[in-house]
Amino acid sequence: MTDLLKQLEEIVPTEKAVLSDGTRVVSLEQLTKEVDHFSGILKKLAVSRLALYADNSIGWLVVDLACQKLNICLLPLPDYFSNEQLVHALNSSAIEYIFTDQANHLISRLPKLSLTKKLDYTTDLCFLENTETAKKPLLPESTQKITFTSGSTGQPKGVCLSLHQQLQQAATLAALIDIKNPVHLCLLPLSTLLENIAGIYTPWLAGGSIQIRSLAKLGYGGSRLLEPEKLLKSITEIQPDTLIVTPQLLMFLVHSIKQGWPVPNLKFVAVGGSKVAPELLAEARKLGIPAYEGYGLSECASVVSLNIPNQDKPGSCGKALPGLQLTIDDDEIMVSGNAMLGYLNDPASWYPSLIPTGDLGFIDADGFVHIHGRRKNLLISSYGRNISPEWVESELLLSPLLAEAVVFGDARPFCSALIYPANDSISDMQIQNAIKQANSTLPDYAQIQAWLRLEAPLSTDSRFMTSNGRPRREAINQFYQTQIASLYQQKVDQKSQQANVSKPL
Repeated sequence: MTDLLKQLEEIVPTEKAVLSDGTRVVSLEQLTKEVDHFSGILKKLAVSRLALYADNSIGWLVVDLACQKLNICLLPLPDYFSNEQLVHALNSSAIEYIFTDQANHLISRLPKLSLTKKLDYTTDLCFLENTETAKKPLLPESTQKITFTSGSTGQPKGVCLSLHQQLQQAATLAALIDIKNPVHLCLLPLSTLLENIAGIYTPWLAGGSIQIRSLAKLGYGGSRLLEPEKLLKSITEIQPDTLIVTPQLLMFLVHSIKQGWPVPNLKFVAVGGSKVAPELLAEARKLGIPAYEGYGLSECASVVSLNIPNQDKPGSCGKALPGLQLTIDDDEIMVSGNAMLGYLNDPASWYPSLIPTGDLGFIDADGFVHIHGRRKNLLISSYGRNISPEWVESELLLSPLLAEAVVFGDARPFCSALIYPANDSISDMQIQNAIKQANSTLPDYAQIQAWLRLEAPLSTDSRFMTSNGRPRREAINQFYQTQIASLYQQKVDQKSQQANVSKPL
């Protein structure tokens, strides 16, 4: 398939501004020159597999497009991955070079790898050579991009996608949403496949332009929004037509409008990452945010189904995209039509005709997809991060001070836990220190930010534990729902108090 830049040259005038970072405005002609220049460097280095670890920037997109042009396998790396997850992704992909704007930081983070500076591209961006790469990875033919999920366990799988799959999905979305020449502002990291395909490729194929700001300028720290006023300022200044947000971000925008933030003139806001409450969608629309829920997974090149203005049913995830077929097998949603090439280093998974999603749900008589649970006990935070509670619990229970730990956080902004100590003499401060130690081994989206000390062990009650010691999560969640809800409310109250203290008199 023709790469994206070639397609843009056929539908967009070369002098048209297609990209801006708030400082530079880049025309299609300029972008093409920058991609050609970077392609020449990649050729000289004889790169076949490249990792990209960088902030949202024009340079990020230049790398992406150059790898498409040369059919180089690209591995975008999220900055919120833990050190262990980064090493796993790089080693399993046998990456030769990393292109990054954080070279010294990355070298210090990953002492297990032999990384040396190879070539400075600009004052901010440079290549790191991985001088001790493993043997070549097992990749399905035509793999152009490897995307690792946010990590439901310590070692997430690498999903292999072809260029054809990525651009086909983007073209389908552009036709479905049908907004001509949109201005799109990227609010999610470009390493997120959803923003990469639906937030970059899709608007471009609709003849539009992209507005990019660094994550720090948007107020992010890691995967969390730490300075939300910066995000609001960017939206107000840019006045984009389209956004992609998580439920947590949508909730924040709704709250901000209620506090007096002027509603931007948005045309379409896609909401994904985890389940969205119909009440939140209704409130957003009432306030002037045209929010529509969608559903997707990396194994199907991001978006699988989507509500749109003339095809909308709040409470559902929309209808399947044209070209995709959804079926139900034992309550599990199955997808065919644009399946991944397979998982990295797992030939048994290659070239599947059907993708089992692990999500439980149904398709109603009108063709709308409804999801009501997951096959496994996977938590999806309100920021769209996949978290296995067993993974986090295992890290907590490495401490001899803790006897039991049950983790929650589905559709919540962070993880919480119910904790029972090894004995009654252990203080709350000791428990907090044990949790702090476990958090140091986890990426920020999987860390425990609130916890409750149990008065009695769960294991003594068959309502809460199976005979082999596995927690009955639904029963525990239901019994302790008030206490769990209070953990999250306490955090909200604390932030509110901090905000009031920081206000000038």
